[in-house]
Amino acid sequence: MILLGLTGSIGMGKSTVAAMFRAAGVPVFDADAAVHRLQGPGGALLPAIEAAFPGTTGEGGVDRAALGRAVFGDRPALRRLEAIVHPAVARARQDFLRRHRAHPIVVDDVPLLFETGGERRVDAVVVVSAPAWMQRRRVLARAGMSEARFAAILARQTPDAEKRRRADFVIPTGVTRIETQAHIRSLLACLRAKGIRYCRSCVR
Repeated sequence: MILLGLTGSIGMGKSTVAAMFRAAGVPVFDADAAVHRLQGPGGALLPAIEAAFPGTTGEGGVDRAALGRAVFGDRPALRRLEAIVHPAVARARQDFLRRHRAHPIVVDDVPLLFETGGERRVDAVVVVSAPAWMQRRRVLARAGMSEARFAAILARQTPDAEKRRRADFVIPTGVTRIETQAHIRSLLACLRAKGIRYCRSCVR
């Protein structure tokens, strides 16, 4: 099994590309979705989060705004939260990989792959990228987004140019949807036929 780590900065179209991989028959582990399940109504992490950050959970699961206020600007608090969440997500990922171990290719969709050292646990890294002007337009069109919030998010993420430099493969989303899909099909065909080493040299 080839495990691809899929990542990309905010507004680059990573969710769209993940959906394209799924449509092509590739299982995709969504780390963000796993966190939402673990923190949602009845989620397994609610007791631990409530104990560490009282008043941040309820019947609907984690109150994300309240939890955000509890850890914002407080690195020790953020590390406490990560110590609760990250091991649970890792277990969910391992369960997913075991269930799909018969597939030749599996995707691990992780927004902060480089930032958390996740590139070390995958066989190759796929970075989703678009021009900066397009990224900005996409992000600022989102409800509740502002220039300041966008800047704060970017400050916590590895720059796109650095991600592309460290990537094994780059999927462009500043093109038409059909072109992006064609790039994914080409990558998958190469990986299935030739393997990672060969594809690194001919599909970038």
